[in-house]
Amino acid sequence: MIFGRTINRLLSPIYQFLSDSRAVGITLISCTVISIIIANSPWEAAYTGFFNTLFDPAGGHHYNFKGLHLPNSWLLWINDGFMVLFFFLVGMEIKRELTVGELQSIRKSLLPVLAAIGGMLAPALIYSIFNAGTPFHHGWGIPMATDIAFSLGILSLLGNRVPLSLKIFLTALAIIDDLGAILAIAIFYTEELHLLYLYWGAGILALLLVFNWLKVRNLFFYFIPGIILWYCIFNSGIHATIAGVLLAFCIPLNKISALEHTLHDPVNFIIMPIFALANTAIHFPPDVLQAFTHSVSFGIVSGLVIGKPLGIFLLCFLAVKLRLASLPSGTSWKQLLGVGMIAGVGFTMSIFIATLAFDDAETQVVSIMSVITASVIAALAGFIFLKTLSNRQNKTAL
Repeated sequence: MIFGRTINRLLSPIYQFLSDSRAVGITLISCTVISIIIANSPWEAAYTGFFNTLFDPAGGHHYNFKGLHLPNSWLLWINDGFMVLFFFLVGMEIKRELTVGELQSIRKSLLPVLAAIGGMLAPALIYSIFNAGTPFHHGWGIPMATDIAFSLGILSLLGNRVPLSLKIFLTALAIIDDLGAILAIAIFYTEELHLLYLYWGAGILALLLVFNWLKVRNLFFYFIPGIILWYCIFNSGIHATIAGVLLAFCIPLNKISALEHTLHDPVNFIIMPIFALANTAIHFPPDVLQAFTHSVSFGIVSGLVIGKPLGIFLLCFLAVKLRLASLPSGTSWKQLLGVGMIAGVGFTMSIFIATLAFDDAETQVVSIMSVITASVIAALAGFIFLKTLSNRQNKTAL
């Protein structure tokens, strides 16, 4: 009895922290700081070497396990495997909101779609202005992406200062944005698409949709084909995490709430911290300041910090004024602008596109440093802007 009470006292602060709406953001930021510190310490080689350990040195991005072509390192398993659960979780949230929630009206569901389009086009255009006619013009896709995990993590730090509808809007925007980035990778940055795997994946998706149409409730009939769907997409050359979103949209609506509750803590406090630890181990070069005098740096930083909120806000403004869409309930234009700033957190997907866009290590380092800098600026600007706005609204209410 005494032992049980002692354990409860020890675990109580942990339970309180996990139940705090800001816990996800705090955890992600803490893991990012830890990862960057280690990457710039004497333990860098051992740390990054672990995540990049190749299971089959001759296998490229895949290794052959009993005839199956699977991810070839712990980093790939994290990004292409475990992260599918994160996309599966947010995909279910979007489906719920589209069917019975905030986004069920066409006017409200159209807004994040248009916002994502504006948030992709404006950064790409700004980057192209700085780099048109240069050998670096191919990097236009780098500032297009919004990092779902980190942008939502930053927004979660604000807790109840922002309405739930705004969080849902950012989630939908980021997913559509990420799908746009994946499409850009598939069309412009993928050297080879394996169409046979795509055809098989399309067939599995069709089967899942038929199960949903027939109102099959047993999740076994979704998860087993879902694993096969992931395998097909992973081997097709397209980013495998899209499988999580596709599977989520096939899950019966009455099963979603229970699945969300089951996956929330493991995804947010196990998978996402591991993801942050693995993907933010960035080593700063000695001449770090020189990276910011490059046209690539100007394009990326300006695209993410200025282009993202500008494109999102302008397209949303036009859509609402033309009565094509409506603002999320309980939100203001200023709050939408603040979310647009946070959407400038590109990070993982932007870094991934940078490694595809440029072959030489020097330009890759410039790109990665620029993405990190732009993401920090965007996160701080959006957080401070929304927090200040909330404080002013609270004072006015008093």
